[in-house]
Amino acid sequence: MSANAERLLQEAEFFDRCAEEVEKTLKPLNPAVLRRYAAARGLYPKEFCFKLLGDPRGKKVLDVGCGDGGDAVILAKLGAKVVGLDVSPRSIALAKRRAGLDGVADRVSFICAPLGVELPETGFDVIWIDNVLHHVLDELDAVLKSLFRAARPGAQVICAEPMNLNPTLRRIRFLVPVHTEHTPGERPLERHDLAIVERNLPDLQRRHFRFLARLTRFVLPDHQYERASWPQRAACDALALLDSAILALPGLDDLGGMAVLYGRVP
Repeated sequence: MSANAERLLQEAEFFDRCAEEVEKTLKPLNPAVLRRYAAARGLYPKEFCFKLLGDPRGKKVLDVGCGDGGDAVILAKLGAKVVGLDVSPRSIALAKRRAGLDGVADRVSFICAPLGVELPETGFDVIWIDNVLHHVLDELDAVLKSLFRAARPGAQVICAEPMNLNPTLRRIRFLVPVHTEHTPGERPLERHDLAIVERNLPDLQRRHFRFLARLTRFVLPDHQYERASWPQRAACDALALLDSAILALPGLDDLGGMAVLYGRVP
């Protein structure tokens, strides 16, 4: 087995296990989640992604690394037609169940395949990438070229990814006692990775988030913002606003641990 094939197998097995856990508590989409992203304040990375997207009604969206279909369902409920792509068979099966449970099976379809595959559908208006590229950095250029071939010229590219543009700060972050699950070989994007993205997306722009992100884990241990109490949400919002103010200062944006990358396919 080649190194790439082994890596893909490890990725699929990891996310199969994740899907198995999610499946145990699968429920219809919380209406508060839909309201949050329909309003799109832009305070958090995913909110900002939806703010960039604008009105998704009628848009054809490729949800890259769609996982268990969470984003795909939100996009479809807001009016988009969505094709989800993921390497994990169990995630794809769960995504189909989720789409049926939320009544959008007619607006969503799913493909189980690795990124970089030639897609049967093309002409996408939006390439939507939520925390995926950092899993394919060894083949980033080829993956981006493949994805962009499936898009129409001028299509939106909206991508949220972890960043490591300040190695010293990253070492400090590791001192915060927070356990995170990750796949073998994944890492945040670094400057040379951003250069590859920019070669494929010449008008690349980025907005940075989460300088103080790890602190929110202590406020919301289960990461369920919509189900949290008002004081918990207020505390998270305060941290996000402080992040925004700090990262807006000249020369400090690279302190963010997450960035939303965006532009249009040439």
